[in-house]
Amino acid sequence: MTDVDSNIADCDGLEICYLTAGDPENPPVVLLHGGGLDSAGLSWKHTIEPLADRFRVIAPDLPGYGRSDSPDAPVSMEYYVSVLGRFLDTVAIDTTALVGISMGGGVALGFTLDHLDRVSKLVLVDSYGLGGKVPGGSLGYLFTRLGLTGLVFALLRRSRSATAFSLRSVTAGKPDEELVSEAFAELRRHGGTAWEALQQSEVTPAGLRTNYVGKLPDLEVQTLLVHGERDPVVPVSWAVRAGSLIPDAVVRIMPNCGHMPPREKPDQFEALVQSFL
Repeated sequence: MTDVDSNIADCDGLEICYLTAGDPENPPVVLLHGGGLDSAGLSWKHTIEPLADRFRVIAPDLPGYGRSDSPDAPVSMEYYVSVLGRFLDTVAIDTTALVGISMGGGVALGFTLDHLDRVSKLVLVDSYGLGGKVPGGSLGYLFTRLGLTGLVFALLRRSRSATAFSLRSVTAGKPDEELVSEAFAELRRHGGTAWEALQQSEVTPAGLRTNYVGKLPDLEVQTLLVHGERDPVVPVSWAVRAGSLIPDAVVRIMPNCGHMPPREKPDQFEALVQSFL
């Protein structure tokens, strides 16, 4: 069994906790978790060890998540993209493969578009940034502006059953008890404040502020798009469209899967990523 170590990177005073495994001499792969109730350990629990057989795997907790510091600047997608650059510099990684899920996919995509020379391959998993429509339309916008996200997270922090219901709403089947327990622990640790701040930044009356669709034809990096067929959060059509716009892209739709392929279908997901990398 491969050892997974926990470390801290001091990024100009911002402490980023990260998991790492594999031979330091192997090609690096950086895994970026999603938003809301996520963390590196939650999304990538079943992915790190298998990849570590052939790669140096690094999975950071972004600011406001897991055991990392709270954000040291106003939260936005640009902020998280810049933090990724700071982190890679601190851990002395010049060029790497990036794998990002949901919000982490948006961060990986934004960083790649800004630094094509630093990304060897890109994997986008049910990724943010592939469209501009706000989930729920105008009601979704009002929900964010009225501060209801914070109220929802306050409820989730107090109720394991509510956390289970929340997970059930984004997955294709009943979440296992292990996943529910881990998500509940994460909520009680960080409270969702970073996610609420990002939503305040991203959700506008005109749609989502970060939409990379117009830049996808410039993405000159081999890209794999993995998407749950039954994802209720990010439309599968966005991944298909992105695959037609990115010059060198492969799209893989996972049947009977929702928004969390690495946890819902870990073996199938790991096989897809391993083969691509």
